[in-house]
Amino acid sequence: MIRYTLKCENDHVFESWFPSAEGYDRLRAAGLASCAICGSTEVDKTLMAPQVRPARDRAALPAPDDMPMESPAPQSGGAVTKPGTDTTPEHPSLSTPDTALAKAIARLRDEVEASSDYVGTEFASEARSMFVGDAPERAIHGEASAEEAKALAEEGVPILPLPFSNRTKSN
Repeated sequence: MIRYTLKCENDHVFESWFPSAEGYDRLRAAGLASCAICGSTEVDKTLMAPQVRPARDRAALPAPDDMPMESPAPQSGGAVTKPGTDTTPEHPSLSTPDTALAKAIARLRDEVEASSDYVGTEFASEARSMFVGDAPERAIHGEASAEEAKALAEEGVPILPLPFSNRTKSN
């Protein structure tokens, strides 16, 4: 897998993962690489800096706190917080979107879930069946392994990774 920083014709900059450099080229040529913000298929790679950390830097990392972790305690509404943790607006809950991007992703998730069928781990076979005409076309979302997603992309099946996971998965 390779991560590229991309920029669309509308100057939106975003990152995306691809199976390989050739995989990016194939998806872009097929018009399947699109802007995560506006949907434009006119995207190009931008200048990127590798994120390589030398081994000597790893040794300099601070050691974890020696303080024992307290067990989470259930609060009203089923939320779990660490005792003494403040969930005021200055310290929001991790389950509540607090940035513009997090709120946009939450809205996207709500829209996807409301307008498509969740097919779970059968996503790859269901998408392929619709692509070849063995099943009626409809909007679906689900789960696929990296190998399944790569195979679908290579077959020309139009798929798009979503920036969120299924709500029912806990880990």
